[in-house]
Amino acid sequence: MADPRFFDRAGPFTLADLAARSGATVAPGADPALVLTDVASLDQAGEGQLSFLDNRKYVAAFQTSRAAACVVHPALADKAPAGMALLLSTKPYRSYALCAQAFYPFPASSGLISPAAHVDPTAVLAENVEVAAGAVIEAGAEIGPRTRIAANAAIGRNVRIGADSVIGACASLSHCLIGDRVVIYPGARIGQDGFGFAMDVTGHVRVPQMGRVIIEDDVEVGANSTIDRGAGPDTIIGRGTMIDNLVQIGHNVTLGAGCVIVAQSGISGSTKFDHHAVLAAQAGVAGHLSIGAGARIAAQSGVMRDVPPMTEVFGTPAQPKRQYFRQVAMMARLAKGKSGRGDEHDGNE
Repeated sequence: MADPRFFDRAGPFTLADLAARSGATVAPGADPALVLTDVASLDQAGEGQLSFLDNRKYVAAFQTSRAAACVVHPALADKAPAGMALLLSTKPYRSYALCAQAFYPFPASSGLISPAAHVDPTAVLAENVEVAAGAVIEAGAEIGPRTRIAANAAIGRNVRIGADSVIGACASLSHCLIGDRVVIYPGARIGQDGFGFAMDVTGHVRVPQMGRVIIEDDVEVGANSTIDRGAGPDTIIGRGTMIDNLVQIGHNVTLGAGCVIVAQSGISGSTKFDHHAVLAAQAGVAGHLSIGAGARIAAQSGVMRDVPPMTEVFGTPAQPKRQYFRQVAMMARLAKGKSGRGDEHDGNE
């Protein structure tokens, strides 16, 4: 159960309500009118609580769980303990996420503007915009309905933010157009100068960065991540893309719809990701490359050339999965052969 000091719970909901919200089906024999009051993990759930099973590793916990109801794949439904109501879903984690959103939705805007906020008279705020203390909204900015601006956020001149968005504490936005239902977490930096200069032994010459950042609808940008504005073309973040904390996205980068960019990764300027590509933690991508739709780049990989669609790459320089692991196995055999004794060799002979 979430700590009520920090999280406001909605509900209760019936099993049928949650099935409709999540795309799941009430299992035969379960009572659609069963009332559920919260969500919890398999090992902690109890009376009136909903849990989920998405990984076979936790079947044992599922079999002994005291949850009133559980979201589960139909193939595992026969493992449920007696008396547990089931919601059947071929994507149980997704269905559970939608149920959890029902109980714990994003807080609604209060519609209040703090007297300690600084809003330029020429800024346009739609109905029910919330602006917290210390936030700054500069001249010509436009903020859409029900959007929330947290404490000490800075919204630059002529920035546009759509409806139902959230701008976290101490985030800064400039030279950008933000869509609807966008969440920008605390400390994120959107629209600052891209890293562009002409290198010269007599002194590097800065190149003015004259583009923007375009963030489409339903995007999330994690805490302390940075997205540079374009040098001339725009930097574009496609609809539904999820960006983790501490990510660097360079100027002129284009991310297609539904991409996932994980913590501490970086994308150099002018690289293009097609839709639903994944960049895992601490991976780096060189500039001016093309990453195909559905491609997956493993953690700590270094990408130096284009990645075809639906390809998994590993290592530095990044290589296709099979080739990478073949080379790892070969290196292990070579190391073992050189010592003559493999892992038993201790170097003391």
